[in-house]
Amino acid sequence: MSDFWNNISRYPRFFISSLAGLILIILSPFKNLFKIPKLRIFLYIGIVVFFTLLYLIIYNMVGL
Repeated sequence: MSDFWNNISRYPRFFISSLAGLILIILSPFKNLFKIPKLRIFLYIGIVVFFTLLYLIIYNMVGL
């Protein structure tokens, strides 16, 4: 029975490491865009547009 609880206690650590790996894999193409000065401005604009849209969506969902 102690093996069961030992395995159960490992799941949160596995979840966190899997999630961290997934985030790193998803963000790696954006890291490569920062190396090219010409494309860097488009990445900055994309980040600003993303957070602006996120703010507007959440603001309208709250109903203020």
